[in-house]
Amino acid sequence: MTVIFRRSLSVGFAALWLTASGVTQAETFKWAGTTDPQTMDPHATNSAPVLGFLNNVYEGLVRRNKEMKIEPALAESWEQIGSDGWRFNLREGVTFHDGSAFTADDVLFSYERASSEDSDVRSWFAPVDSVAVVDDYTIDFLTKAPNPLFPDSIANFMIMDRDWTTSNEAARPSREAENFATRNTNGTGAFTVTSRDPGVKTTLQPFDGWWDTLESNITEAVFTPIGESATGMAALLSGEIDFISPIPLQDVPRMKERDGFTVHEGVEARVLMFGFAHQADSLKFSDDLTGENPFKDVRVRQAAYQAINVDALIDKVMRGSAQPASQLVSSAMKGYSEAKSERLAYDPDAAMQLMKDAGYEDGFSFGLQCPNDRYINDEAICKAAASMFAKVGLNAKLTAMPVRNYWPELREDNFDMYLLGWSPGTFDAEHPIRFLAHTPNSEKKLGSWNFGDYSNARVDELLPMIQTELDEDTRQAMIDETTELLQQEIAYIPMYVQPLIWASKDTIELTQRTDNFFILRWVTVN
Repeated sequence: MTVIFRRSLSVGFAALWLTASGVTQAETFKWAGTTDPQTMDPHATNSAPVLGFLNNVYEGLVRRNKEMKIEPALAESWEQIGSDGWRFNLREGVTFHDGSAFTADDVLFSYERASSEDSDVRSWFAPVDSVAVVDDYTIDFLTKAPNPLFPDSIANFMIMDRDWTTSNEAARPSREAENFATRNTNGTGAFTVTSRDPGVKTTLQPFDGWWDTLESNITEAVFTPIGESATGMAALLSGEIDFISPIPLQDVPRMKERDGFTVHEGVEARVLMFGFAHQADSLKFSDDLTGENPFKDVRVRQAAYQAINVDALIDKVMRGSAQPASQLVSSAMKGYSEAKSERLAYDPDAAMQLMKDAGYEDGFSFGLQCPNDRYINDEAICKAAASMFAKVGLNAKLTAMPVRNYWPELREDNFDMYLLGWSPGTFDAEHPIRFLAHTPNSEKKLGSWNFGDYSNARVDELLPMIQTELDEDTRQAMIDETTELLQQEIAYIPMYVQPLIWASKDTIELTQRTDNFFILRWVTVN
């Protein structure tokens, strides 16, 4: 591949440029979201609120630009080593926030940490066979097979300083308990965390020693999680905050008409779906069934699928702002299967017949787990779906909870059915196949978000071929086959692609990326 180089301006020069261009320095930028990042540890939780926030603090070898294209970050360039893997040529002169020098040893340490059993992002490194430091500024990632997607797959792999992490007894990430890295940071990114009060407020400041140019004039950024949408909107309208994400869909029309504010609308890369407890021997939350799990039967899963009126959910709950989904990625993603773009029809009569054929004509109750602060209108979507399920004899006992409690519940298998949103980090259909559809395999770092233990031997066989195939047509045929299998077996019920709905004062200039990451270095206050 072509070797890429970047030349960065000094921070001092960037500040001079901002002044010369007439952009005034802002004192504080205040923003809010519904979900507080669970941790400041970039390897402890694989979720968008954590990774999106920490992209302001930590950096990887590569990063995504405003158009979601891969570009150099801590690696100035990279190239394939034949069919053995990838060599990354690191940027010299980079320092961590505490002044320590960045070298290849920190990349090796971060790989060891992020791929460990304790890490929630270890699946990213399933293709890696070994990592070798060539010299202080060159490192090789050797893969088990040719892997053309590898640079794209590690855009959110964030590098930590070996000495800082180990000296503070945080050599391995902690998902359940806390360690020093849970609340403290030491990255190389554009912003440093100056204070952290989980669930209340997190404050950041620009890093004076950042290697790149800061396209922002903010001198302090304060993030406040606001779970109640009405409270968040009131804070924006009163001037307490400058930006909020997301805003209630019902508030979009009036916000568009209100002077002094801007509504930022887009389509996220995230597909919302329902998942099942495929392998459980019995339902955990049923009032009328013991010792059996109807969701093992594809007819029952299809009945659940055809009971949902997705058009009505989009129209009524999502205010017409979402797009129907037929598979685990949206049509904007590489590998989307045009051949399998149709959803199963909404058909409650067919759903009731399927229930009868499966031996559940009288219906049954089950537990439906949902978050109430993770996705736009997540609890409302689950309530509406539960009402639709009930019409065909699927009596959902809905439990909605904050996301900080939700992921632990799913990891403990405390569900019969659950809501999940998935945005592929590589913007490729391979990503959800690896995380959501492959049989869970801790040793191979596969299926780490396949909470319901869906398993298909052919899907498992196809994944490594999809990961290594260079011919686009051959690769797409493999993805089409995988998509067909997931649809036939109703591995999940894909519903819709979530919209992006942000709001800010009209003095704020920002970039809305389709991964829903809010990047501070692109924020300007006028």
